[in-house]
Amino acid sequence: MNAAFGLLGFEFQNLPWMLGWLLVVPVALGALFAVRARRLATARIADAGRSQVLWPAFDARGRWIRWGLSAGALAMLCLAIIGPSRGHSLRDVPRRGLDLVFCVDASRSMLVEDMGRSRLDEARRQIAALLQNLEGDRVGLITFAGDARLVVPLTRDQLTFQWFLERMGPDDHPKGGTDLAAAIDAALEVFDGRTGNHEAIVLITDGEDHSGRAVEAAAHAKAAGIRVDVLGMGSEGGGKIMGRDGDWIQDADGNDVVSRLETATLERLAKSTQGHFAAAAGSVLNLERLYHASTAHMEGRTYDSGMQRVPHDRFQWPLFVAVLLLFLRTPFRDRRRVMEATR
Repeated sequence: MNAAFGLLGFEFQNLPWMLGWLLVVPVALGALFAVRARRLATARIADAGRSQVLWPAFDARGRWIRWGLSAGALAMLCLAIIGPSRGHSLRDVPRRGLDLVFCVDASRSMLVEDMGRSRLDEARRQIAALLQNLEGDRVGLITFAGDARLVVPLTRDQLTFQWFLERMGPDDHPKGGTDLAAAIDAALEVFDGRTGNHEAIVLITDGEDHSGRAVEAAAHAKAAGIRVDVLGMGSEGGGKIMGRDGDWIQDADGNDVVSRLETATLERLAKSTQGHFAAAAGSVLNLERLYHASTAHMEGRTYDSGMQRVPHDRFQWPLFVAVLLLFLRTPFRDRRRVMEATR
C-alpha cells in the first residue's frame, strides 16, 4: 500500500509518486506571464483608452476570469489525482504463506573462500536476497556442523531472522564435521506435522556428509510430504580448510584437507524428496531461482488473519469542483460579441 501523507484531516495516498504533477505549476505560470506580456505589448502600441477603439472586441477581464477558473480546475484535478481520502474502515484479511526452514551449514569448510568470498558469506548474501521476495511466508533458521541447533523458530520477523543469520558461524558448533541428517531431522521437528503442502526445507551446504545418514533423513522428509531443496556451496576445485588454531586442517597422512562441492550427493538427496538442486557458484542468485522453480509453486496455508486499514476515497470532491469550475468558465471569452463591441 502506498504511504499516506496527512493534511487538514485528509490523507493523500498517491502523493509520493505524483509529485511530478507539480511541473504543471510552472507551465501555468508561464502561460499567465505570456498573457501579461501580450497586454504590455498592447499598451506600448496604444494607451488604455485608444486600445478599446483599436480592439473593441477584446475583453481583458473575461480573459483573466477564464484563466483563473482554468487554473483552479487544473489544481482541483491534480488534487483528485493524488488520491485524497478522509476516514477509514477496518477489514479482516486472511493471510496465506509457506513455512520455510533454512538449514545452513556452519562447519569450518564453509569458511573456504572459493566463491569470491567465503561460502558462508555467499550463503548469507543469497538468503538475504531471497527474503525480499517472501511475502507472508514464515522462515526459520537451523545451523549445523557435527550437530544441529534451532536458531530462529518459524517467524515472519525478517529483521530478527537476518540479525541471527549475520552472527551465526562455526564457533556456535564445538562439535566439528558435517551432519546433514541432523539438520534435516531438526527441521522436521519445527513443522507442525499436519501436512507437507505448505512446508519445505532449504538445505545450504557444501555437501560433505560425515554421518552417512543423509539419505535416511531425506526418506523421513519424503514420508512427511516435505521436499528438501538444496543449494550447493563451493566449487569443484575446492579449497583448503583452516582450523581454529589458524593452521590448515590435515588428514591422517599429513596432507592438507581440500573441501570440494559434493554435487552428486546433494543432487541425489534433493531428488529423493522430489526437491531441486542448484549450485550457488557464479554471480547469479541461484537460491532465488531455486525458490521460484520449486517452493514458490507450493500451496500456502491460511495461518492467521489480520485487520487491514481501508481508507475512504474522497477524490470525487475535488473532481466535482474541477468540473464546476470548467462549467463556470464557459460564458467568459477573450472577445465580446461583435454587436456589443460596436454598439
